[in-house]
Amino acid sequence: MNLSRYSAPERLEVASAKGKRVFAVEIAASFEARAQGMMCRTQMADNEGMLFEFQDVAERAFWMNNTLLPLDIIYIGSDGRIVSIQKNARPLDRTPLPSRGAASGVLEVKGGLSDRLGLKPGDKVIHPFFQ
Repeated sequence: MNLSRYSAPERLEVASAKGKRVFAVEIAASFEARAQGMMCRTQMADNEGMLFEFQDVAERAFWMNNTLLPLDIIYIGSDGRIVSIQKNARPLDRTPLPSRGAASGVLEVKGGLSDRLGLKPGDKVIHPFFQ
């Protein structure tokens, strides 16, 4: 797979009631990178993810077309607060998974990880994009 459309992994932290968790995230800031997302990948570590950056704040919906791994899709407001979480999104499912609130960023992590970390709406995502 050609990963050149993504930046080198960047540090991102998520702060919850259980403490802070550090991730190395690829950044999907261009239309092409956001369209490709996590498609066709067969593995992902617990400390990896992808941050989708949008220049506007709007209702979002993601789907799992051509995505082979279950993912937690974490919608994030412009202030870095988690808006909502779509947990354990099913691989290859084309059902739109809505944000249920305005978001400027979306963090995809390994399916089930948000429950293990105790993440919930209102928790803080710390990354330069959310300033």
